[in-house]
Amino acid sequence: MVTLREVIQVLEQIAPLEQAAEWDNVGLLLGDPAADVQRIMTCLTVTTATIQEAVREHADLIVSHHPVLFRPAQRITAETSEGALLLSLGRAGIAVYSPHTAYDDAAGGINEQLCARLGIERAQPLRLRPAPALYKLVVFVPEGDLGRVSDAVFAAGAGIIGQYRECSFRLAGTGTFFGTEGTSPTVGQKGRREEVPEWRWEVVVPADRLEAVVAAMRSAHSYEEPAYDIYPLHVLPRCGSGRIGMLTAPCTLRALAERVQHQLGGPVQYVGPADRLVQRVAVACGAGGELLSEAVRQRTDVFLTGEVRFHEALRAEHAGVALILAGHYATERPGVEHLAQRLQAAFPQLQIWASREEADPFRNLL
Repeated sequence: MVTLREVIQVLEQIAPLEQAAEWDNVGLLLGDPAADVQRIMTCLTVTTATIQEAVREHADLIVSHHPVLFRPAQRITAETSEGALLLSLGRAGIAVYSPHTAYDDAAGGINEQLCARLGIERAQPLRLRPAPALYKLVVFVPEGDLGRVSDAVFAAGAGIIGQYRECSFRLAGTGTFFGTEGTSPTVGQKGRREEVPEWRWEVVVPADRLEAVVAAMRSAHSYEEPAYDIYPLHVLPRCGSGRIGMLTAPCTLRALAERVQHQLGGPVQYVGPADRLVQRVAVACGAGGELLSEAVRQRTDVFLTGEVRFHEALRAEHAGVALILAGHYATERPGVEHLAQRLQAAFPQLQIWASREEADPFRNLL
């Protein structure tokens, strides 16, 4: 059997939660990580229609791109739409997980999928997110302590680099010390200089885990006074919101808008001269208006997103940045379908599908 916890581990590999926007509410929002999972449905949003489908199809887990709760709730009652949805899910025993902006901006996430579909190459984050503060802990450890110290430090949260855990480096050397009368050395004798074979063992530590990691190291180390150093690291940002890249060849704004409509379906709006040549393209799925200023700053030819406000469109026009608006649903729903495929590849023994009932709430006159 596959547990919800195992599914979450794969979801967090696909879309690491630390990449989510600060305001977002991502991760497991409802459910027991120890529960068994056999049937999973992905969708863009938890609605009455998607819940009915999940219940009818006996889903154990809904992976909803949009969180069912954006803000902290003091009570869950049927008197609010969100409360009614959660109560329906709870009664049916269906868990809910949301990757949202973590998936938007992950490597291989929705924004990169849009770039690949539209022929936008060399895509990089549009707005870089400051890298988390990191330190390097260097500890000098005798051979007999190495395993115990490394296990304790890893367990306390050190040694994580990207999707890799328990990362460290060690180098053999010789340590010296002279224990005074008030000491009780673990090895050698006080009152004389000792030379001891030791390992220089080093590991990266997130700033918020530094105190706990040092405490774990000292507890596991056999020396009265372990020798260690702590170095602040300057980490270059690698993650960020949206994407910016280049079309293989310039084309007119109208031609690019037609390409977007063909690839994503549904109506497309644009702002700017139809015959303007464009090549440098910024992309932000969903409601990407908050990234417009970055698209302007980076002198993009055109900014592709799902939707913006009226005055944001006027601001883009004034700044000389064209807009292509493909719709919130159209820019994000393909990513939901792709996520179902990735989960199915990871768990071939499970039944996984993208919601068949979900639809864009907006309708267009024919």
